Parts: sequence; structure tokens; C-alpha cells
Amino acid sequence: MNDEPMIEVESLVRRFGAFEAVRGVSFDVARGEVFGFLGPNGAGKTTTIGMLVTMLRPTSGQARVAGHSVRTQAQRVRESIGIVFQEPTLDESLTGWENLHFHADVYNLPAADFKERAPQVLKTVELYDRRNTLVRNYSGGMKRRLEIARGLLHYPKVLFLDEPTIGLDPQSRVALWEYIREIQRREAITVFLTTHYMAEAEYCDRIAIIDHGEIVALDTPAMLKAGLGGDVVTITSSDNELAVHELQLFLELPARIEDGAVRLEVEDGPRTLAQIFRRLTPEITSVDLHKPSLEDVFINLTGRAIRDDEASQADKLRSQMRGPASFGPGMRRP
Repeated sequence: MNDEPMIEVESLVRRFGAFEAVRGVSFDVARGEVFGFLGPNGAGKTTTIGMLVTMLRPTSGQARVAGHSVRTQAQRVRESIGIVFQEPTLDESLTGWENLHFHADVYNLPAADFKERAPQVLKTVELYDRRNTLVRNYSGGMKRRLEIARGLLHYPKVLFLDEPTIGLDPQSRVALWEYIREIQRREAITVFLTTHYMAEAEYCDRIAIIDHGEIVALDTPAMLKAGLGGDVVTITSSDNELAVHELQLFLELPARIEDGAVRLEVEDGPRTLAQIFRRLTPEITSVDLHKPSLEDVFINLTGRAIRDDEASQADKLRSQMRGPASFGPGMRRP
């Protein structure tokens, strides 16, 4: 059995002028793993995936995908991967079948292989019965499923998914992940995805949390949450600043204000709440007590929550990496 990582990244950097979007990230992804990049918009997720799929040239550092260098063997990398871009790249004037056929032509997939493979991938994502429907008549979830089918058409070793469920409703998001997990098991491929949805990150075998272009943590979802430990207590009061001062002074608790509430991580939540009610001078208006979640891990590491409406300078850089209707081995990169 080959134990070499399917993706190897060492000190990878990408700058856009004076702006450093990715700052020396290093990590490995095992064969058959579902690996997630979790972070807010502008954290460096899409820029990293752009370098790994050879659409962006690294400023410095090294990366290998399926054993091939993204610097010197770009065509071999592209032959080894499938990709679903964050932005839709389907031709809506074509049917689902025609979109797959165009992609097969880009990858020089033999006609016999296409004839065998296209029905397989369409059945996997439950679109075979809609294969002759124009894509403009597909729902958002159907379009995403067709893009995944297209990414699998040429037998990739790694499937890259850049924010695969963005814009989908929660039910469609869950359903799409059922397809992704089934595909990953059936095809025995490696999946690398970027996301800013906490619930989505729970599907991953391991997660790298990235913020401001740097990896701040990397482990399984369970271990990341266990590392935070204990309970998370959030309270609001008539004077949050005074509440923080008293919690730090009288109870020696590491309290802080986040999103208009007082937040702290403690070993014994119920016992700590009893102490808070006894010692706190400001009136307590609400209380929340729960076990650590990935959201709590992210807040603890970065000091803020991920919001769906976040935007930053790095978001504008995506326009430099948007893929065409099909991503093929012969395309150039900036």
C-alpha cells in the first residue's frame, strides 16, 4: 500500500502585489481523506486551492498533488484532479449530458470511456433521468451535483471542492454532502474542500483552520473541540465591561466581550455559573451554557466568529482565478 500523502504542501506563499494572501502554509493530505480548509472569506482558502490546482503560481514554497509538482508538472497535476469552483461554471444553454461531453473533450477522454463513465457519474448524483434537460432549468442543488459529476468524469485522484454548498439551502446542503461522502467511499478518492460553514466542516476527517493566510490549527473535528475543553459560558448583563472586570478580579476567569456578550471557557460550567450569579454586580439578562463546537474553537483561536456576509480585499482576488466552463490540462495560469 502506498502511504505517501496525496497532497504535500511546504511553506506555500502567494502574494498579490504587497498583499500576502497565503503566508507559508504547510500540511499533508492522506490518500482517501476528506480534508477541509475552514476559515472566513479572505482567509486564503481559495488562493490556496488555486495554487494546488495550478491556476495560480506560488510566490514561494512547494506543493505536490498526486505525486506531481504544481510548479514543474502542472499538466500532470491537472490530469490527476477534478474541481468544483466556488462560482458556477456550467453552460446553462446545454443539457447536463452535453456539459459532460464538452468536459470530456477538454480532457481528451476516449469516447468509449465517456460512454461508460457519464451514465455512472450521473446516476451517482441522481441526475441520469435529467441528463437531457437544459441546465438553465436545474435547481441550484442540481447544478452543484452536475458540477461534481463533471469533476469525477475523468477518474481524478483528488476532487477539489471550493465552497461546494455556498448559496444552497440547509436541506440541499445536507443532501449534497451525502452525495460527496458516498462518492468518496465508492470512488476511493481524496477530497479537499474549502468552507466557511461550521456544520460542513464536521463532515471532514481533518480540518485546517486558516485565518489571515496562516494555518492556526489542524486536527480532527473531535480533537479540535476536545482541545478547547470543558464548557463554554456566554452571558449578557446590564454592564458587560464591568462584568468582565469582576470575573477576572474576583473569580480569576479569562472572560472577554464578543458580539455584545461576555464569553468564557471553563472546566465546570454549572459550578462556574453558580459562582457568577453569587459574585457578579451587574444584572444578568441572559445565559448560555454548552459544550465546545467548531465555532467555539474558531472564536478561541481567532477572536471572532465566521459570518456569511464577510468580505475583504482577498475576495476581489477570486476574479483572477475563476474557471472557465471546463478546467482542462492545457490551461495557463497567472
